[in-house]
Amino acid sequence: MPKQADLPVLVQDGECCAPMVREPLGEAGAAELSRMFKALSDPVRLRLLSLIASHEGGEACVCDLTGPFDVSQPTISHHLKVLREAGLVGSERRGTWVYYWVLPEALAKLSALLETPAAPARAAV
Repeated sequence: MPKQADLPVLVQDGECCAPMVREPLGEAGAAELSRMFKALSDPVRLRLLSLIASHEGGEACVCDLTGPFDVSQPTISHHLKVLREAGLVGSERRGTWVYYWVLPEALAKLSALLETPAAPARAAV
């Protein structure tokens, strides 16, 4: 079972991370979420997150993540470090390899922020 760091969950009125359309972000929440979005703004990191999330068993060895990219192993390690520091993935060393998994709490925060309620029906003019 992978170790997962405890991340604070923002809860207001029983809802996690109210979407921006209902309530503006506070300074601390915006800083945390911007680190996550900044980490995902790089195509290699976005693909790495996707590879990890879709890997069988929900976790991937770093050895499984280097093949699909035309970059060096140290570059992949750097991108994984950025994802880890942004709170998007967790990791654990097992022998000589490091295994990564996506932190569901982080994805839930990003998803909840972008969620938009159904638009109310507007009367025809």
